[in-house]
Amino acid sequence: MSRMAHPLEDMRALIRGAPGADRAAVEAVRRRDCELTKPPGSLGRLEHLVEWLAAWQGRSPPDVRSPLVAVFAANHGVAAKGVSAYPADVTLQMVANFAAGGAAINQICLAEDIGLKVLELAIEVPTPDITEEDAFDEVGLVATMAFGMEAIAGGTDLLCIGEMGIGNTTVAAAIYHALYGGEASDWIGRGTGVDDAGLARKRAAVAAAVARIGGERDGLEILRRVGGREIAAMAGVILAARHQRIPVIVDGFVATSAAAVLHAVDDHAIDHCLIGHLSAEPAHAAVLARLGKKPLLDLGMRLGEGTGAALAASIVRAAARTHAGMATFAGAGVSGPSGGTH
Repeated sequence: MSRMAHPLEDMRALIRGAPGADRAAVEAVRRRDCELTKPPGSLGRLEHLVEWLAAWQGRSPPDVRSPLVAVFAANHGVAAKGVSAYPADVTLQMVANFAAGGAAINQICLAEDIGLKVLELAIEVPTPDITEEDAFDEVGLVATMAFGMEAIAGGTDLLCIGEMGIGNTTVAAAIYHALYGGEASDWIGRGTGVDDAGLARKRAAVAAAVARIGGERDGLEILRRVGGREIAAMAGVILAARHQRIPVIVDGFVATSAAAVLHAVDDHAIDHCLIGHLSAEPAHAAVLARLGKKPLLDLGMRLGEGTGAALAASIVRAAARTHAGMATFAGAGVSGPSGGTH
């Protein structure tokens, strides 16, 4: 059968053929770190962040000059099942709010001098209700991932991903339930603040969606069948960033689902990703344990929009500047741990 008959195969090949870390850049960072005017290890996790940046930017010292938050917005047919505290119209209204500069992510990006792109994905045409139909056909999924890949066309050296979409914590929970099993209740939370009746509807929707796909375990097939456009686009841009040597900071519960489907295809596919923060959605910690990821921040946040990722980016940039700008023992004339300058 021709390759064109299997449009997901090219995407799987891109995932599995992604370049690895630049170990020479990491070693250069470590050598310089030993010469800096501080006790070894005294900057804790900041030192590891510099190594991570160097590994995936492929240079030492690494630098963050043009960080970018990319927010992907889409709507979901499952929202009609009453799984959110807000109506689906809010997605489009929030996109207008982003454009007007009135959202939380606008303020964080202004405060931290981070670029912001908001990308709409056919908001007026929600994906089908995943309790009844697949979210995409194969061609549609690949096209949506390809759209996401274009988000970094203008250039960036540190990408933060976020999302906006009423009903998308339900979709993300369905992805996790399909990937990791258990019960639907293991993966759901209150999202935008649903009451007990709304939480019961959400549990039922997640259970029905996953039951419908009959035990599917392939990451891209799960994304195709129970995913959403913003999640597919985020998966695409994570993949494109890897091939272009751009480190990625992933936001919270929903954004992590895009990373999770790539990880299910290849468990090294998200090595270039940092999880910006631990979401207040209760299942996020369980997801991160399966991905082997430790979030940088834990601030009790659950807004989305890339807010946690943007805050994490400010710390990553500070780590890079500290490493690059600090004097060495020899350069500053400071005695090293052996009593002499180095």
